[in-house]
Amino acid sequence: MSKATIIVGLDGGEAGHRALAFASGQAKLIGDCALKLVYVIEWSPFSFQTSEENDQRHKRREEELSLARTRIMDPAVKSVTDSGLAVEGIVKHGDVADILDDLAKKHSAQQIVVGRVGLRGLKERMFGGVTGRLAVASSVPVTIIP
Repeated sequence: MSKATIIVGLDGGEAGHRALAFASGQAKLIGDCALKLVYVIEWSPFSFQTSEENDQRHKRREEELSLARTRIMDPAVKSVTDSGLAVEGIVKHGDVADILDDLAKKHSAQQIVVGRVGLRGLKERMFGGVTGRLAVASSVPVTIIP
């Protein structure tokens, strides 16, 4: 039997810390389990800009990825590694719900664990937040940590 995998959505805040703590506990209970920690920077692929603006956008994108790895992912990976669990950190740009679900499919994950975050603006009120979209459309079970 292959190693179990849990996808953990990090948000850089307290909700992500709670999700990581829960997923780490679950991984220890399962035994042969790897955690895939995922931090997604919301990024729209659609843009109507000049080539110079697009070059600057690409540079900003790379800077954001680097900062996310340094400030959020590296400390989270270290804490999980120090506890003896197998872990991989993934930082991407894009739609959070889509990326978490795509990674769950790619890695044949048993579940996705995310922290619950309150409504943050008109977009989420109209279209639903990440947790809501995952709960209704994910290909694997989703655990939402309060």
